[in-house]
Amino acid sequence: MMNFEKRTGPDLGADAPVYPTQGVPDWYRDAKLGFFVHWGLYSVPAWAVQHGEGVNIPTEDAYAWHQYAEWYGNTVRIAGSPTWERHQRLYGPGTSYEDLADLWDASSFDPDAFVGELVDAGAQYIVPTTKHHEGFCLWGTGTTGFNAVARGPRRDLIAELHDATRRAGARFGVYFSGALDWHASDFPPIESDTDLFRHRRNDIPFSRYAAAQLDELVERFSPDLLWNDIEWPDGGKGRDDFAVAALLQRYFAQVPHGVVNDRWGVPYHGFLTREYTHIPGILDAPWESTRGLGYSFGYNQAEDERQTLSGPDLIRMLVDVVSKNGNLLINVGPDAAGRIPELQRRTMRELGAWMRTNGDTIRGTRPWLRFGEECGEPRRYTRSASGVHVHALDPRSGEIRLPAELSTGDARWADGSAAESAGLDDGVRVVRVPDALRAEPVATLTVSP
Repeated sequence: MMNFEKRTGPDLGADAPVYPTQGVPDWYRDAKLGFFVHWGLYSVPAWAVQHGEGVNIPTEDAYAWHQYAEWYGNTVRIAGSPTWERHQRLYGPGTSYEDLADLWDASSFDPDAFVGELVDAGAQYIVPTTKHHEGFCLWGTGTTGFNAVARGPRRDLIAELHDATRRAGARFGVYFSGALDWHASDFPPIESDTDLFRHRRNDIPFSRYAAAQLDELVERFSPDLLWNDIEWPDGGKGRDDFAVAALLQRYFAQVPHGVVNDRWGVPYHGFLTREYTHIPGILDAPWESTRGLGYSFGYNQAEDERQTLSGPDLIRMLVDVVSKNGNLLINVGPDAAGRIPELQRRTMRELGAWMRTNGDTIRGTRPWLRFGEECGEPRRYTRSASGVHVHALDPRSGEIRLPAELSTGDARWADGSAAESAGLDDGVRVVRVPDALRAEPVATLTVSP
């Protein structure tokens, strides 16, 4: 997956605008766990080719066989692709992707119950897709009739999610597709990474259109986080009042504690994003790992247990990301009706159960001297005012050797029980993992000074 923080063109030289100077606020760094919500027209067909172990897709076919169900609006336009063939069978050749707007029935969506599931799983912030690359807006925008209030659900889904999130006491963010809008464009389908930046509008009218939509979202919802995707149209990167610099100045004026990501295509960003990417060590800059519970962000009904993270897998991923100075923005993809699929719900509930006992060793922490060890039992470290938290990734081993820096100090497990010494091994302090914790995906020991 590509990184975006170095894509900062075009070079405007002396005409470059002045960008904000806000860094990454502590609330974001303390949160550690957020939930993405990918929901849109793509949730109606809810389909993409299965990916995963044992599936070999040639590079040249990567976009025709895209793993993301939310890219359905692009893959369905690639003649002969599996998505194109399936769409012809199910909907007929006379049904366009945008016609699916009138088939979208979100009548089962209960925003408080939905958000409650995310918060119970440990979410500190929630970021729904307000407009993905398809161009369909999930709020009552005045910029286009292609929206969820005028068609399909006939509901302001973003307003409902915003209100429910605020009631639940979580932070609210918005995802916005800045430079890709297939509804407002007339390009051929994207079939390569190069096309991703070639087949997009960069003109001033479209820049104004995108800016008007983002201004609406900021004015209506005062989001704690702006998560832009696939950069911003180049026509909106100058000194104009509809350009990125001015947009961000207005945003921070309204939301002083706000934060943005790195996908604007300008020389300013807040946190870094890493999508479906393993990071080998601690990053100095605050960053965010993001991915779906499966291989797609939007709901893909073709996926099963083989493509879906288990609860233990997700817990270990969270611990790994946080130990390396990151946040985890894990995605839930509801079905068209607004229900969380049972496979995803099961994983989320396992994460929530673990967080209720171990959350204080995750939230509000910072990296320690190193994220883990090169040898011995697999483990990760975080630190807080309470001490250093040692996360045993394989508690079934029964013992964990503590590093020399933690050879003294009170050591307690997350349930409050005191650590039982198992002696010394070449001068290294060894503690015994309690029997009751050996079945946990991660057992956490806090060593206080």
